[in-house]
Amino acid sequence: MKLNQTLSLAVITFAVLFGACGSPNEKKMLLPILGEKKLSNTDTIYHTIGDFSFKNQHGELVNNKTVENKIYVADFFFATCQSICPQMSTNLKDVQKAFENDDSLLILCHTVNPMHDTVEVLSAYGQTYGAKKNKWHFLTGNKQQIYDLAKTGYLVNAFEDDGTPEGFLHSELLLLIDKKGRIRGTYDGTDKVQVLKLIRDIKLLKQEVY
Repeated sequence: MKLNQTLSLAVITFAVLFGACGSPNEKKMLLPILGEKKLSNTDTIYHTIGDFSFKNQHGELVNNKTVENKIYVADFFFATCQSICPQMSTNLKDVQKAFENDDSLLILCHTVNPMHDTVEVLSAYGQTYGAKKNKWHFLTGNKQQIYDLAKTGYLVNAFEDDGTPEGFLHSELLLLIDKKGRIRGTYDGTDKVQVLKLIRDIKLLKQEVY
């Protein structure tokens, strides 16, 4: 089920204004950095996703090492979802196609119903959408760890809610994460226009100098 949400205006304002001050390298950034930031001496410390470790649809471990020095797109879904998830997964096929031969771009989809969405279930789901091995990962694992990562890492909501028709609530956002684990953009995964913007922004992000 769709869960409308945005990062706070104050946080986004800080992110957009990053080019007004800071190191010369920051001025070469072409996209904002979202989330809280802190100053430590002369350095700016930005919000990052944090540690994670889950299994993908092939039973392989996917963790921070997997995305090291890579750009990736993350979202939250569940295999039995009949509302927004099919459209989000269909739109992610366009992202995969745009970077099909680019090993530096990955897609990570986290289930919010890991008790049902086993490796076998996610394998079948991935095949439905033509997910390529080592490119598009559907992830399952400890439910609380997934929910905590959504809230504190990706700054979106994902949780079980028996009051909803499908039993779960999760964000419709696709999140663009850079090579340093920072959030660089959010996009409505049900909106084709927004997904096209995501593809353009990935290309911009690849031009940045770190």
